Amino acid sequence: MAVVGAGSIGAAWIVVFASAGRHVRVYESNPSTRDATRATVHGKLVELKTAGLLDDEPEAVLARVLVCETLAEALHDVVYVQESVIEDLEVKVALFREMDRLTEPHAVLASSTSTIVASAFAADLPGRARCLVVHPGNPPYFLRVAEIVPADFTSAEAIAVAHDLLAEVDIAPIVLDHEVEGFVFNRLQGALLREAYCLVRDGVISVADLDVLVRDGLGRRWSVIGPFTTSELNTRGGLRRHGEVIGPVYARLGLERGQENPWTAETIERVATEVQAQLPHPDWEENVRERDRAMTNLAVLLKSFENPLVRRREPAHPRASVVDKP
Repeated sequence: MAVVGAGSIGAAWIVVFASAGRHVRVYESNPSTRDATRATVHGKLVELKTAGLLDDEPEAVLARVLVCETLAEALHDVVYVQESVIEDLEVKVALFREMDRLTEPHAVLASSTSTIVASAFAADLPGRARCLVVHPGNPPYFLRVAEIVPADFTSAEAIAVAHDLLAEVDIAPIVLDHEVEGFVFNRLQGALLREAYCLVRDGVISVADLDVLVRDGLGRRWSVIGPFTTSELNTRGGLRRHGEVIGPVYARLGLERGQENPWTAETIERVATEVQAQLPHPDWEENVRERDRAMTNLAVLLKSFENPLVRRREPAHPRASVVDKP
């Protein structure tokens, strides 16, 4: 297999594939980045090994990585390519044209792009049926999930190859039914960020407090269960009751931001049915207890962890220091 582009995302993919036992050929067009690739990858491997997240020795994993001088050398006789160059449509169009020419017809060509759909850079290629997007969480050696986004011309075989490869290297493969700009990961992230910026702009909350609210509240809860399961277990009566009570409130909040996307009864029913089908217990209370056990385990792990990128905050909010006058 090959990784094309050895920047931060490309290097992370190299770590994922090589640490899972895959031999990886790498091409990077920038000479200084190319020359630093092995050192960059080795540094990440050492960090993972020190943390107990790598089974093999870093040197053994690095031995599976071959940095190539030319694109043709990197792509010779490979069955899968993970493109990870800059987020520029013209660059990707030109690169995929070259990769389509240099690879065997059965090789799958995947892009790590965060926002650009495959139909934008591969529609005119003779081998377009093997082209798709595989967008990772960043970095993928920690966020072990990736979106597989096929174009309408992507073959079922190419989707299956990408799906099976991700599963084999311990990355959860999430297959989207069709293309949508930004995919799902960034649309969800963007929705929260849009509201976050608005709340700061409107003077509702400070930047630091918003980060803490998401990190220690929503983020901690969602790291155990996602938003749909959270809604199912936060309200007795589950998602159906949650939709009745909270749905109109969220609809009003959406209108406040100029977005008219109310939850429909049909969508709520579909989500509730699918969530309940995957819960481990038929009893709501037992599922809540299962959630709380998971949250307890997470709290134990995070008890001594402090965000290293935030200065220690004052113990009290300024408003809390106001003393009533006599």
